[in-house]
Amino acid sequence: MDNVSILIVGVGGQGTLLTSKILGCLAKEAGFDVKVSEVHGMSQRGGNVVTYVKYGRRIYSPLIEMGEADVIIACELLEALRWSAYLKKGGTFIVSSQKIDPMPVITGKMEYPANALDIIKADHPDAMIIDALAIAEKCGNKKATNIVLLGAAATVSEFDKDKWVGAIREVTPARFLDSNLKAFEEGFRAVEAARV
Repeated sequence: MDNVSILIVGVGGQGTLLTSKILGCLAKEAGFDVKVSEVHGMSQRGGNVVTYVKYGRRIYSPLIEMGEADVIIACELLEALRWSAYLKKGGTFIVSSQKIDPMPVITGKMEYPANALDIIKADHPDAMIIDALAIAEKCGNKKATNIVLLGAAATVSEFDKDKWVGAIREVTPARFLDSNLKAFEEGFRAVEAARV
């Protein structure tokens, strides 16, 4: 089996680190060598954040170069656009349509690109674009957008759905477990329903 490289991008407060821990747990339980990066970027609320997960027979470094990511899970639209060049040809791009203004936009120094979604669709026509925020809110936890996106990722994964659920149970704090399990299921269903 080839090594698998996954990039998780978003902003502080969106659970990118929890997402990487769940993915790492999933791959480790399946018997793979796993490397998960520390958080890179400004992880305080609102700052951009990226984490890396690599798994396979033998992994030496978690870092992923441009054009090498098998999967990108983007919790925020502008971050999806910013990191899209890291996706390899034929890779899986899972994108939340949620927009969170970065500090330069908040201070008026820049404008949020109005055509961000159009650019992503044009460059990556097979991208899964999901209104993860609306789904998470429906599940009772608007912070569970990352778990909604994991549900989407599970639909194209080599791992069985029950293995994903096991990893979520293993890593998620108890107070968020029920809403996260529901968010995962709804993310999974959203993609399956779109295929019908």
